[in-house]
Amino acid sequence: MAPLAANRKRKQNVEEASPSSDTETFPAGGLDLLSEDEDEQENGIVQESDVDAFPEIDAASDTEEEGEGESSGDDAKFSETEDEEEEDDEDASSDDDLHVFPKAKTVISDITGQPKKIYPEIEPDYDSDSSTEDAPTRVGNIPLHWYDDLPHVGYDIDGKKVLKPARGDELDKFLHTVDDPSAWTSAFDKNTQTDRPLTAEELDIIRRLETLENPDANYDPYQPTVEWFTGAGKEEVMPLSAAPEPKRRWIPSKWERQKVMKIVRAIRQGRILPSKPKTTSSQPQFYAVWNDEPPSSHVPLPAPKPHLPTHSESYNPPEEYLPTAEERKEWEATDKEDRERDYLPQKYSALRLVPAYDQFIQERFGRQLDLYLAPRIQRKKLNIDPDSLIPKLPSPNTLRPFPNYKSLGFAHLRGRVRCVSISPDGAWVVSADDEGVVCLWEVIVGREVKRWTLNQKVGAVEWCPRTDVSFFVVGTEENLHFYVPPNLTPTVLSATKTLLNPPNLPPAPETPSPVKWVNSPSASALEAPLLSLDLPPSSGLAKNIAWHRKGDYFATVSSGGGQGAVWIHQVSRRHSQAPFKKIKGSVQMVLFHPLKPHFFVATQRYVRLYNLAEQKLLKLLNPGTRWISSMDVHPSGDHLIVGGYDRKLCWFDLELSDKPYKILRHVVYHSRAIRSLHFHPSYPLFASSSDDGSIQVFHARVYSDLLTDPLIVPLKILRGHDVRDGLGVLQVRWVPKQPWLVSTGADSTVAVWCH
Repeated sequence: MAPLAANRKRKQNVEEASPSSDTETFPAGGLDLLSEDEDEQENGIVQESDVDAFPEIDAASDTEEEGEGESSGDDAKFSETEDEEEEDDEDASSDDDLHVFPKAKTVISDITGQPKKIYPEIEPDYDSDSSTEDAPTRVGNIPLHWYDDLPHVGYDIDGKKVLKPARGDELDKFLHTVDDPSAWTSAFDKNTQTDRPLTAEELDIIRRLETLENPDANYDPYQPTVEWFTGAGKEEVMPLSAAPEPKRRWIPSKWERQKVMKIVRAIRQGRILPSKPKTTSSQPQFYAVWNDEPPSSHVPLPAPKPHLPTHSESYNPPEEYLPTAEERKEWEATDKEDRERDYLPQKYSALRLVPAYDQFIQERFGRQLDLYLAPRIQRKKLNIDPDSLIPKLPSPNTLRPFPNYKSLGFAHLRGRVRCVSISPDGAWVVSADDEGVVCLWEVIVGREVKRWTLNQKVGAVEWCPRTDVSFFVVGTEENLHFYVPPNLTPTVLSATKTLLNPPNLPPAPETPSPVKWVNSPSASALEAPLLSLDLPPSSGLAKNIAWHRKGDYFATVSSGGGQGAVWIHQVSRRHSQAPFKKIKGSVQMVLFHPLKPHFFVATQRYVRLYNLAEQKLLKLLNPGTRWISSMDVHPSGDHLIVGGYDRKLCWFDLELSDKPYKILRHVVYHSRAIRSLHFHPSYPLFASSSDDGSIQVFHARVYSDLLTDPLIVPLKILRGHDVRDGLGVLQVRWVPKQPWLVSTGADSTVAVWCH
């Protein structure tokens, strides 16, 4: 019982001492700050030094009831006491197990004189927390290459620089690896600036990475497959998708059919060839290894042979080859590069007296340089027939009909015949000369029907293209005269007079024109013009007249230049207007497009194409001619020919480019200036005339297929006009319904060429 009582007394004293801890007095020596564990241990020492007090007797325990069961109660208390002692022992052992801190040692402080606890230093091992270790540098999480050029690598906890350890050069590293066989198992640590040895696990990871293996040594790439959906009770009951099955799974694909048909067509057309059957040539060829193989490269070209020696290089040359004293001085004064020969001829009486050639080494060295530096090419001579280079053209006999001889001629009295025109029915020809004489005659027989004598120089004459009326226009100095030929039917004559001299004049236009329309007072007389147009003053000679295909409009070009050089006249409204406010360059000729409302204007170097309906410029054609003399448009309207005084003839494809499609040069065709060009209205022919007195007839077939180039074939050269004062054939015109050609010349004659 005594031990039990002592134990209870000890517990009671501890409980009573806890509330009185606040009233304890501090020692006079000062405070000693201790941790909680040190405080408990110090209190424990003091309590053990005190004498245990005897426990007090409880008065309530002296009752009879307790006395009656004293024996049984003592046994129970004894068993309870044993249990409590066992629990206390277990608690003490468990506290010792959970105590992770090192045991402290109590010493007396030399300063305060009070006891204090001193703990031993912690010895960290590999399993200790690295956060408790003192970092060698305090640079933080920054790139360490910032310190590459500095002598230190960071700062310690006191703020002092941590200097880099001394490291040797590459030779020291090599010697270190030789002396230490395990040097390859270490790696350089940038934080500590030292070589840190690698563990066996890290070396194994590096070896696995180099061999492209998994870094984890415990990884098994051949582990058994986990069957998730096979086996009893693991079968899928519901499908992955409840969507209906698409039709493409049982219907053939139309896209695949198109691809297959594309390949089939290519095979049928021969664009895809099947693989060729294997032949004996495709089999591997066996040959002797040690035989001489044919050279794969080209055979080296032989060196050119040196020149053979001449008489001057002889040891006994003739006297005429020996230089005189003046020639010797001149040769010596000339530079080596400028000398005609590298030696001087010398004469010896015998061959044994000839010394060694002093220029032998230099000449051999120069020849070696020539052979080494100068490229040598072996040129193969091509045996080509020059006629095969000329494109094959059809024979002119297969391109008939075309004019090839002079059928008849019509002669004016005097003066150059500059202009000619043919009636739309092809029966009548009107021609005019410089003396102002206008003649009307028949094409077939050349009989003159009518002659008009004007006192002015005639620059142009043109027949109206309409078939219901019959008249032609003659251009003179500042005037245009409308003449009616004789021998017309009453119907045509009446329609012509009604058009040119209507009983009721049309209303005057809002904008008055400077061109005056004047009718002849004697309308019945054929000698006088039925209608005349007075052009503005200083207009000059009307040198070009161009009719529209419908016969209501016609354009004139005068030699005066300026704004009034080009005029467009309308016969039905009796009105004239100048289409251009400002003209660039001197206008040479104008033309109407045969099918579209387009207007061609040829200046000295360019041809401009205008749209009269929209009043804008469509194209600017550049023939490259110095001075344009004439032009004509094809009846289809897609092609244009331009001739110049520089003997150049240019063919334009208006749908292709603004540059000439083909240029016919004077070397082959005309040797002097081109004067006139004209397309046949119905036959694939065109003609050109020149001052050399010749006429070139060409076959010009234009295909409806835009991918096919026009066929231009020279057919015939017609010569029959004499050259007078440097002028030859001045104008050519085709007969509309026949392959006949009418030409006028400076020799006062008009010729008709037939086939």
